[in-house]
Amino acid sequence: MFPFRVINQETTEDVLDMASVIEVVEQAYQMKSSQQATLFPLIFHEFVEGRADMDIKSGHLPQADIFGLKLVSWFGDNDKKGLPQLVGTVMVLDSQTGVPQGILSGEHITCMRTGAAGGIGAKYLARPESENLLIVGTGHQAPFQIMATLMTMKQIKRVYICNPRSAEKAQSFSAQIKDKLITKFVSKYAGEEYERYASRCDVEFIAVDNLEEATRLADIIITATPSREPMIQEDWVKPGTHITCIGADMEGKQEIDERLFAKARVFVDDIGQAVRMGETEVAVKKELIAESDIEAEIGNVILGLADGRQSTEEITIFDSTGIALQDLLTANHILKVADKRGVGTIVDL
Repeated sequence: MFPFRVINQETTEDVLDMASVIEVVEQAYQMKSSQQATLFPLIFHEFVEGRADMDIKSGHLPQADIFGLKLVSWFGDNDKKGLPQLVGTVMVLDSQTGVPQGILSGEHITCMRTGAAGGIGAKYLARPESENLLIVGTGHQAPFQIMATLMTMKQIKRVYICNPRSAEKAQSFSAQIKDKLITKFVSKYAGEEYERYASRCDVEFIAVDNLEEATRLADIIITATPSREPMIQEDWVKPGTHITCIGADMEGKQEIDERLFAKARVFVDDIGQAVRMGETEVAVKKELIAESDIEAEIGNVILGLADGRQSTEEITIFDSTGIALQDLLTANHILKVADKRGVGTIVDL
């Protein structure tokens, strides 16, 4: 009675390319800031403190005629059972009828849209001439952050890679990352596009074990870790630096010194969410800044309704907590491509 498309992980990876996701996520941010989309309240539940939890992010995009949700669960002991720790599912429904349009594996969607957010933050807030990118964290998200930023910031010449807990992992990651970027992302393109994006990967990838030294060199810093205490200190960050914080996606997480917020211009994807559970949370709770001190949501910058970077000397911060609109619009893009290609499985309820 209600046929819809089911898209598994393999098909999602085959369909998505980073350039398209960057474009889709920009559209999602713009829809939010132009009041053409609505976020619903986040649902979070912890099954076992520090070991297992789940969250549901949902929203409505009337301009795309869809609404839906993403449910993500994290079970830290799953690796001992031969299962992934992170499991996500996205459901897209027609906002005119309520009829399901698709159910999709959510892990790759999450990774791609989160990577795209990092690239977008740099595109609109970093100095265009930035040459040195520092990635803090060598986990699953790191390659996505690197590729998106290389695609949006054409002057990057060096990518410093730091794992604060393991210098060996940083070394291993940096030795393999160029080939991984080509295989995972660039191989999706052909002809001139392939050459263009492959050339963006022709930079130096440098493992570092001294985070302070790397921070002092960096023009752009992206943190993507599960840290609950600041790793990057306020006095390490030079004027003109842009920082995107990815890892702080729930209450209590923190990656950078909260004192940085008092000297930086701060941008977020969603103000309420950033204050409650993002990198901004600690700075607000300690009254270093107020919610009103947040410059703007990134969608307003993209639309030209708010100024992004105003000088070469200012420090900018983008607190990217992740919003359902990114997932839903990316999932909708997948469903459209899948329909054209005739891929995925049609299921009738």
